[in-house]
Amino acid sequence: MRVILIDDVANLGYKDEVVTVKDGYGRNFLIPQKKAVIASESALKVLAENIKQRAHKLEKIKKDARSVAEKLEDISLVIAAKTSSTGTIFGSVSNIQVAEELAKLGIEVERKQILIQEPIKEIGNYTVTVKLHKEVSIEIPVEVISETN
Repeated sequence: MRVILIDDVANLGYKDEVVTVKDGYGRNFLIPQKKAVIASESALKVLAENIKQRAHKLEKIKKDARSVAEKLEDISLVIAAKTSSTGTIFGSVSNIQVAEELAKLGIEVERKQILIQEPIKEIGNYTVTVKLHKEVSIEIPVEVISETN
C-alpha cells in the first residue's frame, strides 16, 4: 500500500514523502492516527502542488536549521549527575537533560530532535546527535561528571 505521510514518522519517512507500507500498518495505524493518507492520483496531484508552493518556506526552515547547527559546532556540554561511588549514574542521562543544558546556553532544541545511541549510565565522554532537519544534523560531545553536594 502506498501512502503519503502527513507527519514525520520515525524509521519510516518524513512529511510529504510517498512510502510503501504493509496494508495492515497503513490501514490500522497510520491512517487512523492521521499520520498518512492513501496515495491516490488526486492526492498525489495535491501533494505536488503543495510542495511547489512550500518550496521557499522549506528552504528558510533548512537555512534556520543550518544556523542553529553552526551555533552547536563549537559547543561541548558538561552534565552533572548523581552517581554512586563506582561512577554509575542513578538512572541515566536523557535527551531532556541535554536539551536543558542547551537551553542554558541560549539554544532552543526540542528534545525529540536529540538522539542518544546508547543509554548514558556512567560518567565519561559521549557523543549525542542533534537532528535539526532531515538534511541537517550535528554531533555534540557530552561529558558526564559526578555531581558534588
